[in-house]
Formats: sequence, structure tokens, C-alpha cells
Amino acid sequence: MQTVTVSGATVTPSKIVCIGRNYVAHILELGNDLPDEMVVFNKPNSAIGTVLHSMAGGEALHFEGEIVLLVRGGEFAAVGFGLDLTRRELQGKLKKKGLPWERAKAFDGAAVFSQFVPLPPDIGSLALRLEINGQPRQAGGVDLMIYPPATILGELRKFTTLEDGDLVMTGTPEGVGAVHRGDRFEGSILAGDKVLVSAAWEAQ
Repeated sequence: MQTVTVSGATVTPSKIVCIGRNYVAHILELGNDLPDEMVVFNKPNSAIGTVLHSMAGGEALHFEGEIVLLVRGGEFAAVGFGLDLTRRELQGKLKKKGLPWERAKAFDGAAVFSQFVPLPPDIGSLALRLEINGQPRQAGGVDLMIYPPATILGELRKFTTLEDGDLVMTGTPEGVGAVHRGDRFEGSILAGDKVLVSAAWEAQ
């Protein structure tokens, strides 16, 4: 089983719950419709990776930077930065046929994470920042979400059990794109102007 690090301790998530289409600008950049209800899909524990890959299944991967919340005692307790990696071409084909996205979203190594740190008192102040090769690429926070964390938690509780250590990826702001081998990614989570945690990867 794959693990993440929370305040220096090793934790094994049973699953990763992902919220899709949670930022209006990102929905528009991909030409999708605004959702009538919260879009949810899962990645298995085996999707957690430590290497940022640029290819999978012979296809270039696309990145989506996200605020990721860790569950403890049924509540959000910690936060980290995550990259949701997507086989976009395959996803497009599956969507056109009305088929599930797992082949494009839940493959081995389809999510990489920073360490996780305790949530700040004001969860509404959370934001993410992603730089690629030192240049700003994505930025956004709770204030731009269609479904903020409290709403996400309430909706998920209606149909699924969140185990201790489970991760919830809260969606991505605009600015997604292809991962290129050799690119350096640096993702950060902020509370206001304060950086809470950051991580860097070189795409392989």
C-alpha cells in the first residue's frame, strides 16, 4: 500500500476522492458544462506515486494542481499540495462515449503529493500556487471554488465513508497542460500570504 507523510508520520490512505469541475475558469478552458451537482470520482491507493511522469500508456500526461485535504475522525484535518495526472486524450474519448474515467485518471502514479500539515484555523484562506520552470502556471483557492470544503464534506458524507487518512482532491483552477520531461514543478499551499507546505518534482 502507498503512503503519504502527515506532520512527519506515515499514513496509508484507503482512497483518494476527487472533486471535478470545481473552478469555473477551468471548466471553461476545457469546454465542459457547468455541473448541476458536485462531480466526484475516485483514485485507488495504488494511484499514489512519488515520481512525476510525463507519459503513461504511450500518451503525454496533463497536470492539474490541487489543494488536497486529509481526513481524520470524519473531518478535514490536514492539507497538502497534489498533482492530479490525467491521460487527457483517453479521457476525452471516454467522455464522448459516456464511459467512466478510471483508465484516464486512476492508473498507477496518477497522483503525487507534498507532505501534509495541519489545517490553519481559517480553511477559507487556503490557496494553491504552481510554478513550472520558475514561471507561474496555476493559482487559485477556496474563494474561487464552486463547492468549498464544508460543502464537499457534507456531500461526500451522504454516500461514502471517509476513513482516517483518506485524501480529498478539491479540484483544479485554470492553467492545466501537458507535462514535459525535464520540467521542474514546484507546488505550494498557502494560507493567505503564508506558505504552509511546498514540494518540487522534476518530470521524468
